[in-house]
Amino acid sequence: MRDILSRAGMVDCKPLATPVPVTRPVSESVVPYADPTQYRSLAGALQYLTVTRPDLSFAVNRVCQHMHSPTTEHWAMLKRVLRYVKGTLHFGLFIRLSSSVAVHAFSDSDWAGDLADRKSTSGFAVFLGDNLISWSCRKQRTVARSSTEAEYKALADVSAEVTWLVSLLHELRLPLAAPPTLWCDNLGATYLCSNLMFHARTKHVEIDYHFVRDKVAKKELQRDSLLISAKSETATCQEEGTT
Repeated sequence: MRDILSRAGMVDCKPLATPVPVTRPVSESVVPYADPTQYRSLAGALQYLTVTRPDLSFAVNRVCQHMHSPTTEHWAMLKRVLRYVKGTLHFGLFIRLSSSVAVHAFSDSDWAGDLADRKSTSGFAVFLGDNLISWSCRKQRTVARSSTEAEYKALADVSAEVTWLVSLLHELRLPLAAPPTLWCDNLGATYLCSNLMFHARTKHVEIDYHFVRDKVAKKELQRDSLLISAKSETATCQEEGTT
């Protein structure tokens, strides 16, 4: 982290509490950045940093989307990430002894969060007991037509990751006592995972994402929803005509 800050000439910069703005969307500047090579070098270095810094995954993903032609606005985004790194030099990924070996996976997405192409960004985190062992944050390939579809695509990504991890644990002779649990804060997406007739109103969803429902039906995965946002998500689903 200190090496990256040194390369950027920001060793003595003022730290920030968040890696991306939380109240203001990023405006798209058309002024090209004067040194795109420097931008690509620093953005590439930050990708290696995400190996032990899951909290940087979303911000670094956004920065790396503009490596082909960075602008002054994108350079400001990258500098903000570096200022956050400056204030979190003591952060890291800690692995500790856990009394449980249950697998829990959390997924989320920001529906149409990218103002440029209106694609959603999916993210997930997989825990083995109390330890975070896998995570990801990336833009979805297609534009989702509803929040339920965006969340369901995020569930498909984490389901594929969990399936691979379960296979790896079996090879290591560490069978699980219970199927992994998937957590999602969208009721429409959780209903879609278990209701075989629910697809009537979601025929536009790509076929390859329906393997989540098949795994839930075979009891290879358990799905659950976060009750903390159940009321708000119910209202959203009713607006979209999905419940």
